[in-house]
Amino acid sequence: MRFTARARQRRMRAALPWTVLAGLLVVVLVGAGIVYGTSVFGFRALRIVGAALVTPEQVREAARLSDGVPLARIDLAAVRARVAELPPVARVTVSRQWPRTLLVELVERTPVAVVPQNRRFVVIDGSGVVFQTRSDRPAGLPLARIGTPGPDDVATRGALAVLAALTPELRERLTEVVVEGPARMTVKLRGGRTVLWGDASRSDTKAQVATSLLSRKGDTIDVRTPDVVTIR
Repeated sequence: MRFTARARQRRMRAALPWTVLAGLLVVVLVGAGIVYGTSVFGFRALRIVGAALVTPEQVREAARLSDGVPLARIDLAAVRARVAELPPVARVTVSRQWPRTLLVELVERTPVAVVPQNRRFVVIDGSGVVFQTRSDRPAGLPLARIGTPGPDDVATRGALAVLAALTPELRERLTEVVVEGPARMTVKLRGGRTVLWGDASRSDTKAQVATSLLSRKGDTIDVRTPDVVTIR
């Protein structure tokens, strides 16, 4: 009898780890079933951070999420890609906030210039991406006269290079940048003054030279060749 009891105890001790492991496995499977297969942890709310140029409604429409879908089964990369297609969005991150919320954090594009197009105004960022169209001209943005603005457009890249090089004195007086061709760019200032810029090369030097001549008389400052400047 004692031998049988000891043998039974040894078998129970040997089986205990497997019993515990099986119990844990059942708990994990049940938990996974609840998280992935039911609406207990289903999507209920979309939290949006950083939206100013886009509306929450636009983000929700782009995200294309259905209430009740298990939060764990939502493809974050797919949601991120869809929201990133909104023109004003430069970068986006998407994460889960348990138990029922999805967090969308946006970094929107920074407006750099406005381009008149067919009686409307399109806004471009520092890469030349058009991300907003308006019927009125936005305040505080320089005007760039470009035929077909875009990140791959030579005229757009030239205008942006000139704008980036302007000194505070020139920017304060700036009315518009006119691009008639890659080597035919003009900076127009208040008071009817014009700076003949030429192409975008040596723009930093051209900006410094033009600034040094602002106190001189003359309506036209020619810095196309910044080493040989004329003013008339």
